[in-house]
Amino acid sequence: MVDEQHVLDFFREELSLMTTWRLKPIPIEFDTPLQGYAGWDELPYAIEDFGKKYNVDTTVINFDAYYPWKTETVFRKYFSKESIQQTVKPLTVRMFAESAKAGRWLYD
Repeated sequence: MVDEQHVLDFFREELSLMTTWRLKPIPIEFDTPLQGYAGWDELPYAIEDFGKKYNVDTTVINFDAYYPWKTETVFRKYFSKESIQQTVKPLTVRMFAESAKAGRWLYD
């Protein structure tokens, strides 16, 4: 049986640690949107490794449902009080943990 914490630890090891501009670590959590946490240069490789490790076919993931993701710039929060309205769904570690338990991708 797959433990959710193992999946979270897997993504914490696979993805680079995000930090604030003061270099304070921002650890990834179960409901952290992966699109905003990791760049497209490393996220596909982590997802591919996840599929191999947990025997989940990740080729069925419809990335059009999760991209394009709008990221907030550093200066935006100083000039606008409105939050960015996403037009796509967040892709989270929790989704991967539940899919690993089921043995297949559950979403889209």
